[in-house]
Amino acid sequence: MNHWTRRDVLHAAALGGASSILGLPLDAAAQAARGGTLVIGYPQTPRSLNPAIQSGAAAMMPGAQLFATPLKFDGKWQPRPYLAERWILSDDARSVTLFLRKDAKFHDGRPVTSADVQFSVETVRDHHPFKTMFAPVNGVTLPDAHTAVIRLAEPHPALLLAMSSALLPILPKHVFGDGQPIATHPRNANPVGSGPFRLVEFKPGEHLILERFDGYFVKDRPLLDRIVVRYFRDPASMLLALERGEIDAHTGLVDAREIERARKIPGIQLISAGAPAIGPLNWLAMNLRHPQLSDKRVRQAIAYAIDKDFLLKTLLGGVHPRATGPISIDSPFYSAEVEKYPLDLAKAARLLDAAGVKPNASGTRLALTVDYLPGVSDAKVIAEYLKPALAKVGIELTVRASPDFPTWARRTSTFNYDLSVDSAWNWGDPVIGVHRTYLSSNIREGVPWSNTQAYSSPKVDEMLAQAGRERDAARRKQLYREFQRIVVDDCPVVFLHETRFHGAYQRKIANLPAGIWGTLEAMDEVGLRKG
Repeated sequence: MNHWTRRDVLHAAALGGASSILGLPLDAAAQAARGGTLVIGYPQTPRSLNPAIQSGAAAMMPGAQLFATPLKFDGKWQPRPYLAERWILSDDARSVTLFLRKDAKFHDGRPVTSADVQFSVETVRDHHPFKTMFAPVNGVTLPDAHTAVIRLAEPHPALLLAMSSALLPILPKHVFGDGQPIATHPRNANPVGSGPFRLVEFKPGEHLILERFDGYFVKDRPLLDRIVVRYFRDPASMLLALERGEIDAHTGLVDAREIERARKIPGIQLISAGAPAIGPLNWLAMNLRHPQLSDKRVRQAIAYAIDKDFLLKTLLGGVHPRATGPISIDSPFYSAEVEKYPLDLAKAARLLDAAGVKPNASGTRLALTVDYLPGVSDAKVIAEYLKPALAKVGIELTVRASPDFPTWARRTSTFNYDLSVDSAWNWGDPVIGVHRTYLSSNIREGVPWSNTQAYSSPKVDEMLAQAGRERDAARRKQLYREFQRIVVDDCPVVFLHETRFHGAYQRKIANLPAGIWGTLEAMDEVGLRKG
């Protein structure tokens, strides 16, 4: 997010000493006892436990427990040591040298080396859906077993951030580098990492069981004996499980009624936000390969036909702010200088007429299907609202449910959809989480949350390329300001709202993650209070 100089990076690497443990105050860590099991409810089952090839919170939350990363980021957006005990950014910003801890080892007892870092960087660069995240990396050299130099073709201001959370899991080369294709590697469902917890059992759709890794390189961590993730097909069942005491934590409350219901559960502490780097945008995505949706005027007409104020204040209970463009309102790169698409049915009708989408004898102009992200109550509410809303301008809408996340992901990533109510997250820096949706080079069939709208603009491609290598923050902001204006006008998606997640936790839980990634960070300091 910042223009990091060599001096800044060296200074940041020197912090995290005696007054904190990886960024958290020592007195906070002292609240929790060692031992116990934490049961977390989760709405989505990951397709893979290897976040090097899989995006999304469903994979990243367990991935952050299984795999360590070179860096962590604290709540003030400052990098902290993790697998890398220190690092140096070159004066020309074309390389970063990582100096690894010498005591880190994988769950199978093998040491973590610079060769594993090299293998992991190349794997993420070549296979992760966020193609722009490590695209400038043209090589990793290894001066010795504990030093890795990441070399860049051009400056990459998002690089340090991209080495935190589960964005750069350090994979064991001796496990994943055996010649089998990484995308289908059998160990993706049974991985070996160097994180605070190791895998015991993974039953998709049912549960994930992790237990403390006693060889973890951070002294006296993790505190918990086990983390159990229970998967639920619908939010109502998960909230009921919280009320019954069957789970200790519900990290994804977004529905106003569910938030209020959770607030009344005895022994529950309710916490809002807590993960500012995520930047979750919710939108109505459109498949631009659809004959009518390929016309910008039709897309804009749909945007003008949606009453965003009614949607947010009435249907969604007023707990979420309005999204106006591709960059989160919490980002320093956000710009409000875009078309807001207020409700205007007359303008929507004129746009449809101009596009040649005229009503038939029954008043229907166009028939479309809308999908929605399963396991997310707001997505279903929005999809059902759109049916009568778009009918007012002659668009007949069929709501299509997906039985599970893989089904929805397959439909959208193979362009087997018309409209989809879902979300994409900013992931800290636009290079990481925003570029992927709009770069024409990232139209990749079969990859969810890439450019699944098939949006293509040479001007946007060039603008994002410039912003991705620009070191000056003011110039980057200017580039992203113009980018937001163009994309909102082109309207490949209708921006609806930004999710404000609320977490409901048993009061016995102490030391909740305090960094910018929330529970998508290693939970090695989370514990249960004494007594």
